[in-house]
Amino acid sequence: MSEPFLAIDWGTTNRRVYLIDNGQVLHTDRDDAGALRVTDFAGEMAMLRARFGDYPAIMAGMVGSDVGWQKVPYVAAPAGLDELAAALTYIDDRTAIVPGLSLSGTSAARCDIMRGEEVQLLGAVSAEFVPADGILCQPGTHCKWAWMTGGKITSFVTAMTGELYGLIGAHSLLAPSIQTGAENLAAFREGVAQGSQRDLAATLFSIRSGIMLGHRKPSDAASFASGVLIGADVAARLAEIGARQIYILADEHMGHLYANAIDVLGGTAERIDSHAAFVAGITAIWNKR
Repeated sequence: MSEPFLAIDWGTTNRRVYLIDNGQVLHTDRDDAGALRVTDFAGEMAMLRARFGDYPAIMAGMVGSDVGWQKVPYVAAPAGLDELAAALTYIDDRTAIVPGLSLSGTSAARCDIMRGEEVQLLGAVSAEFVPADGILCQPGTHCKWAWMTGGKITSFVTAMTGELYGLIGAHSLLAPSIQTGAENLAAFREGVAQGSQRDLAATLFSIRSGIMLGHRKPSDAASFASGVLIGADVAARLAEIGARQIYILADEHMGHLYANAIDVLGGTAERIDSHAAFVAGITAIWNKR
C-alpha cells in the first residue's frame, strides 16, 4: 500500500488534477490554469497541495516544455512505460515531470513530438482498453495518431486539425457563418466526404459560395467545415493504414465526430475514455519510478 499521490495533466491552456490512491481516483478537478497562464509553478504546486493534500506529485504535458515549469528532454520513440518512468525529471524528491516523446524520421517532414498524450496512449494499453498492437487516435487541437506495437509507441503523426478549425472560425472569411447554427451531423458527414478529397482550400471556399448562391444553409456551415477538416485528417491516415479498426481516445463530443468520420470513410472505430486512460498510464509510471 503506497500513499496517495497527485497526478496532473498540465496542458497549454487547461489543467486537470487527480488525487489517486491505489489506482482509484479519489478526487479530480479541471481548471484553465494551463502552462501559458502560469508564471509561478512552485506557487501553483503549493496551492494544489494545500487544496488536495500534501502528497507527492507527478505531472505530464506542457508543464515539461519550454513554456512550462522545466524543459524536460524527450524520449525517442519507440518507447513504452518503462522508458518514460526511467526518464522522469524531478523538480524535488516529491515532484516529478514525465518526458514527452519524439520521433526523428529521415526528413523534417517526418519529425514529430508529443507531451502528455503518451501517458494516455500507453495507459490505454496497460489497462487493456486497447490491444498492444493497434492504431490509436487522440482528437484535439493537435490531433495525434499513434501506432502501437508490443505495447510501445513506435510511430505517430500530429495533425493541426482542431487549431485550423479555430483559426478559420475566428479569423477567416467564413468566421461569421461558422459562429452560428447548431451541430448538424448530416452536414458534418457531407463535409467528411468532401474533405477526404483533400482539396482543402477550394472545398472550404465553397462554403462561402454555396451560402451566397443559396445552395448551403448558413446554419450548416460550422458542421460542414468541421467535417471537411476532420475528413482530410482521417482520410490521410486511412490511406496509410487501410480500413482498419481505430481506437479513439477522446471526450464524448470529439469521439463522436471522429467515429462518424471514420465510419464515412470505411473504417471502424471504438471509443475509449481518455481520462481513464490517463489515470491508468500515470499510475503505471508512478509505480515503475
